[in-house]
Amino acid sequence: MKTRTNEGREGTGAAARARFGFLQLRPRFGRPEENLASAAEAIEHAPEFDVLVLPELFASGYAFRDRAEALAAAEDAEGPTARFLRETAARRGAWLAAGYAERDGNALYNSARLTGPRGETSVYRKVHLFDREREIFDPGDRPFRAVDLRVPAGVLRAGLMICYDWRFPESARSLALDGAEVLLHPSNLVLPNCQDAMIVRCLENRVYSVTANRTGTDDRGDFSIEFTGRSRIVGPDGAVLATAPVDADALEIVEVNLAAARDKRINARNDLWRDRRPEAYRRER
Repeated sequence: MKTRTNEGREGTGAAARARFGFLQLRPRFGRPEENLASAAEAIEHAPEFDVLVLPELFASGYAFRDRAEALAAAEDAEGPTARFLRETAARRGAWLAAGYAERDGNALYNSARLTGPRGETSVYRKVHLFDREREIFDPGDRPFRAVDLRVPAGVLRAGLMICYDWRFPESARSLALDGAEVLLHPSNLVLPNCQDAMIVRCLENRVYSVTANRTGTDDRGDFSIEFTGRSRIVGPDGAVLATAPVDADALEIVEVNLAAARDKRINARNDLWRDRRPEAYRRER
């Protein structure tokens, strides 16, 4: 992959600063109207932000029994989740990223939708499916790619990844090589490792990340799934800029300096991108 460098973008209309945030919620499985209303109320009272990330599958809940149940809950580009994102982004004059079950013909994806204040839309379909997802969703059919977001301060570049994608360094690296300055990471995390691992993802790519996890339990009677909360915003130096509790709703917004994500220099002699040696890296197992 060709490396896209953002160094020096400050003179080309690039945003110098941006306000990133997450909304951590406890969705109720199978109650999309209630979950959308809860999110709407929280966002309505939120401080100003430029980009806000919500959890994976935040409207439907996560613990589908099978593909048929997920298909029944899935939405297209005109569904209630897409409509909620369009209307809320327009009302707040900002960008929203959130996960939903996406139906496209006979295909079913665990997707994240990024929507801007003028209706701009980018959709990422989860590439790395976790546990029961492998029996329910189709694997994503689009590569990781970053997109430009226009905010009041200028333009920034962001990339989407979902939950279990964190386990694969290639996910974050692909987005960073495509110029992403921030990783937008809707999640339904059940393992305890990701929140700390995102420190490493940010360090090894010198980018910001916003992980929006959920809390609570999806209890389906014969099985249940418990989620780990602890949503986080992490900086290019690995500093945790904001974090949420394990078991409570939370909304955090942090203003950041984007120059820190554009400068890949480690010291006077080392630059993260210039020091790469792709010809030495094994490409296949």
